[in-house]
Amino acid sequence: MHQESKELSGPRYSPVHIRATWDGTGNVEDASRALGFSRAKGYDLIRRGEFPCRVLRIGRTTRVVTASLLRVLESGVPEYNGTHTSRDTS
Repeated sequence: MHQESKELSGPRYSPVHIRATWDGTGNVEDASRALGFSRAKGYDLIRRGEFPCRVLRIGRTTRVVTASLLRVLESGVPEYNGTHTSRDTS
């Protein structure tokens, strides 16, 4: 059982593992865990337009762009979507 806990917080969410096992997008729960916060916090950040990497909304599904997540994990610099933060264009 101890190995399972170690696996969840370690290699499963490393950039090497994500690059090898994820497709073009991943789910919000796994992306949030890779970034170090909970699923609920991830969805809250998405709702506010502040999730640190690009997300796609496809119908009722929200997916995280794997390439963007990897860039954020490797650089530590967030890539905000920006569509929600620039509503006032005047």
